[in-house]
Amino acid sequence: MSPETVAPAKTPAGAGRTDRSRTRERAARRHRFLVHGTRVLLLVGLLGLWEWLARAAVIDPFNFSMPSKIWDQMSQWALHGTPQGSLWEQIWYTLHEALLGWVIGVIGGVVLGIALGRIRFLADVLGPYIKVLNALPRIVLAPIFLIWFGLGPASKVASAVVLVFFPVFFNAFQGAREVDRNLVANSRILGASNRQVTLHVVIPSATSWIFTSLHVSFGFALIGAIVGEYIGATKGLGLLVSASQGTFNAAGVYAAMVILAVVALLAEGLLAFLERRLFRWKPADPEGGR
Repeated sequence: MSPETVAPAKTPAGAGRTDRSRTRERAARRHRFLVHGTRVLLLVGLLGLWEWLARAAVIDPFNFSMPSKIWDQMSQWALHGTPQGSLWEQIWYTLHEALLGWVIGVIGGVVLGIALGRIRFLADVLGPYIKVLNALPRIVLAPIFLIWFGLGPASKVASAVVLVFFPVFFNAFQGAREVDRNLVANSRILGASNRQVTLHVVIPSATSWIFTSLHVSFGFALIGAIVGEYIGATKGLGLLVSASQGTFNAAGVYAAMVILAVVALLAEGLLAFLERRLFRWKPADPEGGR
């Protein structure tokens, strides 16, 4: 047989798939790098523009402050404390109130949401009352809680609870209603009781709905705690905002807001990590790796 008639070697199919996977991974890394780099540049640009406008007196630095003064204020609080005590004590005080209110609101929302989603009679009876309570501007309840529970953490926890409860409740309720009826019917055929159906079919099916509400509900818990502290408290970041406003310290107001934003972002990152660990069985979003 002559050399010209020898058939070319074929590339194994597995090698081709590996090359395509590597190409997609490199593209995903480049996309993530581009996104993160653009975010950083945008933040630096906005902060630089703010600093320049304040120093050039285009905006009033007394009212709008500037990033350098905000950084100085945070450094002073971190190194020398606040008029109310250590900065870390203020952060923990607010975070403790928000966490406690968040946990209570989440448990109440999940339990009542699943119960009303599973029991039609309860939904028909309590539905109108929940809608009326949800229509109330819940922030205005903070002064009432302050009268009821005083300046201590209980009034801030109550404010956080009412803000967290409703988004969690409605997601849990909808998740219980959206469960696959075929799964429920098959469970019944296999002899599952109502309790077993709820624990092993309904709640797992509603978990993704519940986690969706958790991402926003912790921010609501922080808002509830901060608003309660702003109205009246002995410690906390909300009190720092109120005290800074009372002394016309714009840098202090912005510094407290930055600290709150960092706390909220850390909590969001932790929830996202827990969600990825809990839902490892779910197929990856084709756009998620980009």
